[in-house]
Amino acid sequence: MFDGIQRRVVSIWFPRLASDRVLRMRPLEGPFALTLTQSNTNRIYCLNTAAERLGLSAGMPFSDARAFCPDLQSRPADPLADRRFQHALRRWAVRYCPWVGLEDHDGLVLDITGTAHLFGGEATLLMDMRQRLSRAGITARIGLGDSRGAAWALAHHGEGSAPIGAALEALQDLPVTALRLEEKTVTALGRLGLRTINDLASAARAPLTRRFGPSLLMRLDQALGQQPEQITPLKDPPHYGVRMTLPEPIGIKSDVMEGTSRLLTQLCEKLKARETGARILSLTLRRVDQDSQQVELRLARPMRDASRILPLFERGIGDVDAGYGIDQMRLEAVQVEPMAVQQISHVSAGHKDQLDDLITRIGTRIGLENVQRFLAADSHIPERSYQIAAAAFSTPDSAWSTIRPRPLHIFPPNPLMGTHAAPTPPKRFRWRRMSFSTARASGPERIAPEWWLEAGGWHTGVRDYWCVETRQGRRLWLFFTPQSPSWYVQGEFA
Repeated sequence: MFDGIQRRVVSIWFPRLASDRVLRMRPLEGPFALTLTQSNTNRIYCLNTAAERLGLSAGMPFSDARAFCPDLQSRPADPLADRRFQHALRRWAVRYCPWVGLEDHDGLVLDITGTAHLFGGEATLLMDMRQRLSRAGITARIGLGDSRGAAWALAHHGEGSAPIGAALEALQDLPVTALRLEEKTVTALGRLGLRTINDLASAARAPLTRRFGPSLLMRLDQALGQQPEQITPLKDPPHYGVRMTLPEPIGIKSDVMEGTSRLLTQLCEKLKARETGARILSLTLRRVDQDSQQVELRLARPMRDASRILPLFERGIGDVDAGYGIDQMRLEAVQVEPMAVQQISHVSAGHKDQLDDLITRIGTRIGLENVQRFLAADSHIPERSYQIAAAAFSTPDSAWSTIRPRPLHIFPPNPLMGTHAAPTPPKRFRWRRMSFSTARASGPERIAPEWWLEAGGWHTGVRDYWCVETRQGRRLWLFFTPQSPSWYVQGEFA
């Protein structure tokens, strides 16, 4: 009871949440199922009405389902996408009441106490829910009761409403599984002849407590409203957006930059309060003719320093067509990332900040993904000793470290001409139509292949690498293959 008002709870169950999500985007006719690999077996995860009518059920092996129904269409399940879809439905349900929580992985629970009259009563509210979900192509079963347990039982086993203060009358004919009990408890109750909620409510409580523990009767009391059960609503994600409505339209670049500066100051305060930084910022400028211009800024690192971010907007704002003037400005952090708390020190990190700002400036022109850097890779194979990654989305974890020196330029192996089959470097050889004479040579460094990897490199034999200084001034990286005596050059030192 809340100030004399009887508590009322709605439970919405989506029995085909996963398949409805997929079919809403790509409608199909006929039997359809989503599959998921469980215990090394591909099983049915969720299916539509047409597949259920043919006798298929969730949990059965997919091979058996195809044997029963050769026309069955299937796709792999995506539980993470289903979870996001459930969260989207939760946000939609906030239109009925502020207290909305998740129920398992396929349902919602709403505390509509004191809000039903805003929709014309409980019956009208439930009808509106059903109609909206049906138009969206989502199968739903809805229960209403004085408690969360009663609403869940009616949604899963009755789909109806329990009158105020009459939970037992509405639930008495439902099976004991409607009390959210474990399967082994339901089986044990069936052996005792307790198959309905009314049978359980009429039985002596002391023997049941001794045999099944307090959880059985607690579930019964929760369904009948005699034990409280809270609904924990999820918090909406923080919104990182600020807006400014101007009394007079502006169009000069300096005025727009000043307005952006004020918005950035407010937005960075929000980011700092949550220890986050912006990676993508979107500035929307609304003109007096109701048309909008957008300036998007993609940052190389999460940032929340207004003084550093503001100059990065200058180029984009300079390309804006203000028309007859801009009367509203809106700045939003489209993508944010957590930022670690930094220790205040007299040592400045200005050089790193300047590099990030430079990457951002270049990235606004050619795209952040096109500004790349070399990163060290954990491999002794020359072809795999480095990798190329976007500078804005990668950080050098450690310095390059090798036991032996590596050439500045590494290229695919080129065979040497005019060499002998001896394992020591040749005194004279030809490479790229040039003749060379060996002055000094150091080595060998034997490198074996990474046979456990499939892509790149070589897979059989070994290579003996030598650093060769020629009399012509070139320092080359040569290797010899003992298994098939030949000489190759693969790199050149600076």
